[in-house]
Amino acid sequence: MIKLVVATNNAHKLDEIRAILGNKIELLSLKEIGHSGDIPETADTLEGNALMKARYIHERYGCDCFADDTGLEVEALNGEPGVYSARYAGEANDAEANMQKLLTRMEGKINRSAQFRTVIALIIEEKEYLFEGIVQGEILHERCEGEGFGYDPLFRPQGYDESFAQLGNEVKNRISHRARAVEKLNDFLESLR
Repeated sequence: MIKLVVATNNAHKLDEIRAILGNKIELLSLKEIGHSGDIPETADTLEGNALMKARYIHERYGCDCFADDTGLEVEALNGEPGVYSARYAGEANDAEANMQKLLTRMEGKINRSAQFRTVIALIIEEKEYLFEGIVQGEILHERCEGEGFGYDPLFRPQGYDESFAQLGNEVKNRISHRARAVEKLNDFLESLR
């Protein structure tokens, strides 16, 4: 069985990835390898941040690993918040403040089109690979609470009548940007067996 470290301290993200991959791959969290500090994320692209995080763990622990970075890209805001999604309202990584800032910036905007984009950087057997997942949708005028995290209460995926939060984790884990990127990762890992 392939063993990989997921370069994240985000419990929600880890649960989501484990739910998507099931038990096909042994996944270790940063905590399970003894890493508790922050990992630098200073690149100006999702690809750059994902690679930066994966390289950081690979260089320090010598293990095969992957990392992701996700951004919400809003058309009317020229792609904002994008790579800065987690820290849109400041360094505190406060989901409530981020959503409020987005709602404020979207006031009066007719075009509500947006997409979530995830990029996964995999380092395995000393080689690097990138996988991308995108889900199109729109920004709602107000929060629609439920399960999930981050901007989920504000984002309605194309083809659905409810926000990611309202759809619940089971549905979201099948259709999300992260699910699509993880599926590509999984297909690649299957090809290695």
